[in-house]
Amino acid sequence: MTSGAGAASGGRATDLVLEGSGVKGLALAAVAVTLGRHGWRFPRVAGTSAGAIAAAVLVALDRAGEPIERAEELARDLPYAKLRDRSTVGRLLGPMGRVVDALSLAVDGGMYEGHRLHDWLRGVLGDLGVHTFADLREDDPGSALAPARAYRLVVLASDLSRRRLVRLPWDYPDYGLDPDEMAVADAVRASASIPFFFEPVTMRGTGGVSTLVDGGLLSTYPVSIFDRDDGVQARWPTLGVRLTAGLGGHRSPEPVRGPLSMALAVVEAALEAAQSQHVDDPATVARSVFVDTSGVPCTDFGITPDQQQQLWEAGRRAAERHVWAREETQ
Repeated sequence: MTSGAGAASGGRATDLVLEGSGVKGLALAAVAVTLGRHGWRFPRVAGTSAGAIAAAVLVALDRAGEPIERAEELARDLPYAKLRDRSTVGRLLGPMGRVVDALSLAVDGGMYEGHRLHDWLRGVLGDLGVHTFADLREDDPGSALAPARAYRLVVLASDLSRRRLVRLPWDYPDYGLDPDEMAVADAVRASASIPFFFEPVTMRGTGGVSTLVDGGLLSTYPVSIFDRDDGVQARWPTLGVRLTAGLGGHRSPEPVRGPLSMALAVVEAALEAAQSQHVDDPATVARSVFVDTSGVPCTDFGITPDQQQQLWEAGRRAAERHVWAREETQ
């Protein structure tokens, strides 16, 4: 299996951290692909929500020896509209399905089941030879991470039952679970469980049952997750990708009618606000690529092909600017 050091050979090694972003994950993939074309390599990748999806695909591609350019094909293949998978009853009711949406929200905690997302991701990762976290273990003796954290992928979820942030696979032992036996697709599905949109994920451990939702509620941008804490200089840097509308960005007002619309608006506002935190922190700014994705709501699962292209171009341009800026300072 490719180790951290091995994955870094032949290019500029950089750990990559991807912000949670709803449907804007295409921009994250564009940044990674563009940097890859300039010779950048990613020994470890972490992400939240859509960032977790992109992170898992990037790591799986590298493990399988596939070119990073395939990430564009896979990102565009994600059936965004079909991710809104209502229950069987909801589909049968057609235009009356919104009634079932409200009932699903009240009973199951989410309007959509999330099976389509899980099945798509499990298929993509499976085709690349990634099933459980055992497939993503790395032998990296130079790392400051404990051997129990020797994985190339980390995704974040929010445990509502324990009121805590969960870093998967690192925190599975806290639940009495063996990280090597846990499915990667399950962890990513938990990380991408946008509250009220997708049904939360139930995780059963020795200490009881936990309800997991989108990691963005507690940490949408964990840029420091791979930082060394042993006083030794890092072997390579960490680079984060943030999707922000930028200063002075404005968005056209959208009507909010009724409790369901209000609930969805609250979630979207919370996620957007979380993405704007710590932008002015100099340490964060110095190791971040900022992508202007204004104009595309993070929960717009009806995203059009033109909007998808807009996101891709925004990510590509941001990555190119970062590369040029690095070259000018060297």
